[in-house]
Amino acid sequence: MSQLAIKNFNQPDESVNLSGHGQKDTVMIDGMPVERAEFTKGWRWSNDVKPMAGTDSCEVHHLGYCLEGHLMVHMNDGTDKDISAGDAFDIPPGHDAEVMGDDKVVLIDFGKAHYSK
Repeated sequence: MSQLAIKNFNQPDESVNLSGHGQKDTVMIDGMPVERAEFTKGWRWSNDVKPMAGTDSCEVHHLGYCLEGHLMVHMNDGTDKDISAGDAFDIPPGHDAEVMGDDKVVLIDFGKAHYSK
């Protein structure tokens, strides 16, 4: 049986700087990561995370909610989708993504995203 667990992103279990254009903070709850990601103008997965991930595209399944901003997701099959503040999302593996516009993007990810330092 699970026990009540409360974590705060102000004291994450892990924090990763994403090449100066982003920050990812992770709290672990019942053995599962919950992440708060913040990406600034100019952030793109293929530029800022690909060197850490070591894959041609993001191979992580993301399930989450967009708190702020506008993110464009580019699927490997050529499909492009917008994610904006207020959107819940399910992004399968095999994608790139980039911040659109001047505003930062803030996401909560309940998937299994995990980038090494």
